[in-house]
Amino acid sequence: MRVGQGLVRAILCASLLGCVSGPARGQKVKVWVSSNGGDRLTAKQDLEFGSAANNGANTGGAKATFHVDVSEKHQRIDGFGASIMEAGLMTLNTLPAEKQEEVLRALFDPRAGAGYTAMKTPLAGTDFQSAGPWFTYDDTPGDVELKNFSVERDFGPNGVGTYILRARKYGSFALQAPMDYPPDWMLYDAKKQQDIPPKYYPALANYFVKYLEEYKKRGIVVDYLSLFNEPEEVYTKIKYPEIAVLIRDHVGPALEKSGLTTKLMMSEAPERGVAAKRYPVVLDDPGVRKYLSVIAYHGYDFKNFDKIAGLEKKYSQFPFWMDELCYAYEAGYPKNKKLPIYEFDDGDVWGNIIFNDLEAGTSAWLYWNAILDETGGPWAVSPVHGNPDPNIQHPVVIINKKTHEVTYTGTYWYLAHFSKFVRPGAVRVGTSGGVKGVRAMSFASSDGGYVVELLNSLREAVVVNVEFGGKVVGVDLPARSISTVVW
Repeated sequence: MRVGQGLVRAILCASLLGCVSGPARGQKVKVWVSSNGGDRLTAKQDLEFGSAANNGANTGGAKATFHVDVSEKHQRIDGFGASIMEAGLMTLNTLPAEKQEEVLRALFDPRAGAGYTAMKTPLAGTDFQSAGPWFTYDDTPGDVELKNFSVERDFGPNGVGTYILRARKYGSFALQAPMDYPPDWMLYDAKKQQDIPPKYYPALANYFVKYLEEYKKRGIVVDYLSLFNEPEEVYTKIKYPEIAVLIRDHVGPALEKSGLTTKLMMSEAPERGVAAKRYPVVLDDPGVRKYLSVIAYHGYDFKNFDKIAGLEKKYSQFPFWMDELCYAYEAGYPKNKKLPIYEFDDGDVWGNIIFNDLEAGTSAWLYWNAILDETGGPWAVSPVHGNPDPNIQHPVVIINKKTHEVTYTGTYWYLAHFSKFVRPGAVRVGTSGGVKGVRAMSFASSDGGYVVELLNSLREAVVVNVEFGGKVVGVDLPARSISTVVW
């Protein structure tokens, strides 16, 4: 193929090694592309595997070889998705009924949409539980027997329980739930000392179990309970050694006694670096480890992938989830830049972050708000609980409440290439080689097929070859794009 001006020819060879036979010559290859040029999960013409010579594998240009070794197995994938908050359903409910369902389908339907397979839903009050004032499930002071416990708000017209049930009409997804704060009366002092006296540990354990039981009664099984969202330094100021005590002596035994199928996550540090530094004090206790199933962390440092990789290697018996990240002024996004972001091009940032976390060994990747309005809200306001006004953030989907225009952001499209094609049970396999500005990551699907994600961060088109078992197929990657190759 002749290389025109502004077109880079890179040879990206994914040589599938190991105990697998190569494809037959002429085997069909499916390709989907999202690009800055206008493609949006666009299905391209089917391609075919052929010989290397016929596909130009030895021609000139900027060459790179990606070797994909199926004998080198990494983490099992648990899912991809975002977070369910009252703010999202409040915003969705401003649309006409039919359009509401279109948005839910775009997020959760594995055939017609992104097919999200892992979602986060916080317990009670957090910064985007915006349908009313700050709340927990029992705000009656001193109610250690939880006689006034109630999840009714969650199942109102704007509640997260209602949101979950509506979403599950279109697809199934694992659900994990962390907590920002317990009821204020369980704290030493809600304004001055937001830690929990040990005398309330039994009541808090029962609080968690009661939440899970009440949700189960209403048709929702929460797959993972995560004790605290960004503890110690952001929300509840409980220290990690005390989290270990709470899990080992209270929440773990209470959950085990309940007979519920919900599994435990430890808690969720705000940054990869914080997780790497603070988690060992909990995870080194075998009495805690026996109750844990998954380790979660947030990515608000936007770096330290090597540190989280080291942590994941040290505690390799656990899958790790990166289960919260977004743009927010409160999280350090430059205030001279506008949020939310409508331009597709921003998706490349998220594509690279997803690649980085998965290469570190992460099994699930979740964004923060799935849906917000054109203002980056509506946000909840409770300064004492760390919820300022304003608190503008960037979501996956932007809905304009006045015009009813729906914008699927670059975040949506890049994340959708993973959630739609890399399904739970897939295994990341070894990929080596590379060229600056272009990345490849490969997966063996549970159905026996293969998925290769190709990320082109360059501002010029790239012609790539994917080699599998000695056969090659040529793939065009538009500038600033993500492409998914499936066979």
